[in-house]
Amino acid sequence: MFINGQWVASQSGETFDVLNPATGDVVAKVAKGNEADVDNAVEAAKQAFENQEWREMKPKDRANVLNAISHQIVAHAEELVYLEVISSGGTVRRVSSNDILQMADLFQQMASFVVDYPFSETLPVPPFPGPSHNFVWREPIGVCAAITPWNMPMLIASWKIAPALAMGNTIVIKPASYTPLTTLKLAEIISNVVPPGVINVVTGPGKEVGEYLAGHPGVDKIAFTGSTEVGREIMKLASATIKNTTLELGGKSPNILLEDADLEVAIPGSLFGVFLHSGQLCESGTRLFVPDTIYEDVVKALVENAKKLKLGNPLDQETDMGPVVSEKQRDTILSYIETGKKEGATLAYGGNEVTIEGCEGGHFIEPTIFTDVTNDMKIAREEIFGPVLSVIRYSTVEEVIDLANDTIYGLAAGVWTRDVNKAYDITRKLKAGVVWINDWHMLRNDAPFGGYKQSGIGREMGKHSLDAYTQLKHVHTSMVPQVEKRSWYQILFSQPE
Repeated sequence: MFINGQWVASQSGETFDVLNPATGDVVAKVAKGNEADVDNAVEAAKQAFENQEWREMKPKDRANVLNAISHQIVAHAEELVYLEVISSGGTVRRVSSNDILQMADLFQQMASFVVDYPFSETLPVPPFPGPSHNFVWREPIGVCAAITPWNMPMLIASWKIAPALAMGNTIVIKPASYTPLTTLKLAEIISNVVPPGVINVVTGPGKEVGEYLAGHPGVDKIAFTGSTEVGREIMKLASATIKNTTLELGGKSPNILLEDADLEVAIPGSLFGVFLHSGQLCESGTRLFVPDTIYEDVVKALVENAKKLKLGNPLDQETDMGPVVSEKQRDTILSYIETGKKEGATLAYGGNEVTIEGCEGGHFIEPTIFTDVTNDMKIAREEIFGPVLSVIRYSTVEEVIDLANDTIYGLAAGVWTRDVNKAYDITRKLKAGVVWINDWHMLRNDAPFGGYKQSGIGREMGKHSLDAYTQLKHVHTSMVPQVEKRSWYQILFSQPE
């Protein structure tokens, strides 16, 4: 593990294996942490936060630190990409051309936000309760805990690390046990430019390490990305000490094709929306709503385009889709596919586990398309987190808006049309934290990301994310020298004549 600027073994001395999901091979043995390790990491973070040099660093100097981290990410890009691919199964094409660039840009964006951030605000002199000088400070929260998922581990860890450090906090991260390698490497390279204890990583099981961290009395804020089910438990644990909480949770995102959509763009775009990273993304467009008038043509085009996708070793530049992350995840996805068949949906394409030459121990599932799906089916209600698309018919725009919003989730949505004004009108009525028009998965570091309803609380990325890593302090100074003229004196002490 990485605690207080050093590599340390777990207190128990135990380790666990990290497997390559494409081959099943053991690629690393990682320290298996426990509650004692969490205590050590939190204490290191607490001591680092007490360091005034770090906590009260000037915005310009903090921007320099964030830019230096960005440069470190680029300098170590090749190793980070490799570690991410062999542990998460993300394709090398995606990780190298998207994730690394987005991470480097994120820290640069945060650096630019910090310079102009309103750390203090002077309030006007109020008529009541009397002349006074008032201002508001934004201050760092303290020790922040981050619990991150296995799908895009280093990118999502960065979403939490960057704003936490930008505001002068310290952080303890618990990465998913499937994918701890890039988070550990990130901590090491970030430690080159921040004091010891500012960033710490405790690896180990979520039940022991994650839950203990979420309820730890020494932790002031918790940021979690994962399933809605686990998010509910994190809220319960955080409530014991009333922690500031940011949750980015599950989704069942509606993707709406209108009759006038440009299908040359909308078809591959919709497949990109659901099959990127084998569907293991919370904002994936897993429910595709298609008008009756073009339904059959769209289904045919979807299948034709899905057939072009190449499954393979994620380290191969030619691979379009890699494996799912684990045997457990594979079994869950295949179970949902069987459920879809039993519910009466039509399996139009895919639905099978496949064996890839040279990756016989991997967990590969074909891109899967179900048609004749209704919005009440399990495959349309629950987050599958795999390469499974449900295609649902609709007749009117009013109907499709109701269907799109008929879910416990509200993370993302999309509309495909040549009429942008029509898209804006529909967007206003969709209950989702991000809506793409004629696009999907396009997240920006200067724009907020998060969900409505049970898809989460708060936002990540963008300047808005910085607010979640600060707390407000109001400072009041009276400008009334005579005690008898103070409003409170008249309330409590002054007697009527």
